[in-house]
This record gives sequence, C-alpha cells and structure tokens, in this order.
Amino acid sequence: MKLELANVRLPLAEFALELDATLGARVTGVFGASGAGKTSLLEIIAGLRRPAAGRVALDGETLSDTAKKIFLPPERRGIGYVPQDIALFPHLDVRANLLYGRHADGADAPGAGKTSFTQVVETLGLAGFEARRVGTLSGGEQRRVAFGRAVLAAPRLLLLDEPFAGLDTALKERLLPHLRALRDEFSIPVFVVSHHADEIVALCDDVLVLDQGRCVRRGPPTEIFTVSNRPGYVLKRTD
Repeated sequence: MKLELANVRLPLAEFALELDATLGARVTGVFGASGAGKTSLLEIIAGLRRPAAGRVALDGETLSDTAKKIFLPPERRGIGYVPQDIALFPHLDVRANLLYGRHADGADAPGAGKTSFTQVVETLGLAGFEARRVGTLSGGEQRRVAFGRAVLAAPRLLLLDEPFAGLDTALKERLLPHLRALRDEFSIPVFVVSHHADEIVALCDDVLVLDQGRCVRRGPPTEIFTVSNRPGYVLKRTD
C-alpha cells in the first residue's frame, strides 16, 4: 500500500490541517490530543471531506486533486471506514450487518472473494452471534461486528477512528486480541486513530503525531513513545 498525501490542506475551526507525507506501513497510527485533526484526516482519505488544496492518491490512483479538479466519491474509493459511533443498524441481526457492505444483489464487492464470511466471523470471535440483534451485544461485540462489516466489503485500506472509544479497560483488553487477529489474518493496510498511546503501540508499525493539524513527529512506536512511571506509554521527550 502506498498512500500519498501531497500538500494536503483543510481549514478547520481553529487551525488548518496541513500534511505532506507518503505512507506505506501495514498499520499506521495517527496519534494526538482530541481536536488535533485526526478524524478530519481520515475523512479526507475516505472522501467524506474535500481538502482545500493538495492531492491524495492510493497505490497510484488519484482520489482527489484540487489542481486538476478530481474528486472520487467515497463509494468509488474502495476504502473501509469505521467511525467512532460504529453506525450499526439496530433493526438488523449480526449477519445482516456484517454483509451490508456487499452488493445488494448478493454479489461480492471487487476483491471480496479473498475474504470469506466464515473467516471473518471466526477471526473476530463472532461465531454463534449471527442471528442476534446488535442491540443485545456488548460494546466490544458491537465494535467487532463493525470491524467485520468493513473487512467483508474488501477495502483496499481500512480506517479505524478511535476503535476503543467508550470501552472500559476490561473491554479494551478483550477487544485488542481481535484487532490484532484482524491485522494479522487479512492483507488489508490499516489506519488507526487514537489519543491513547497504549493503543497505538499495541497495533501500529508507523506513527504520525498530529498537533493542531500538523505532523510534528513520525516514526516507529518505539521511537515515539516510552513507558511511563504509571502503567502505559507516553510521548518521548525531544529535548
């Protein structure tokens, strides 16, 4: 995977998101405080927001280019996006939610033949849940359904916005192995947005640190974070 963000700019309420980077890790982390521009970056990549300037390309295909007036809509980008609120359909059961990303006529999305329903269900520990309504599931189980739905759509890139949002420590610890299994089982590059260093260290190979819309640091998690005096990780000091 090669994702190019060439002089991308998007004005926000208090600052402008400005990035110029080429990314290619298996799992890329986007770290920063709340309001640093992390979600806006994912929305630009997914096609949910139009940048004011710059070019976005995935594996050589231009997704948006303001100079050439190119903008591919989200449904043509082949990118899976799991937002913080996960956006499941409460009136559908788990099976229907998982399969929602496939074509209405029952045909697989392009490339979806590489990922079977059974494989996703087993990897995410959802076997036996297929007939249950999502409203009967725990928060962690609902997130696993959201991840599975995105993977079954056979995306070229998977974007996860705060995948542990709203979960207590115990649920995070139960969900983390499923995300690792998802990362290891399927050959889909992933972007993980989080303001928790522990989550980035546990999942990612490359990290962008955003501060008020700009990438102020980048590198492997071991170069960006260090173990704190309390359990967990914090940003390394640069002075």
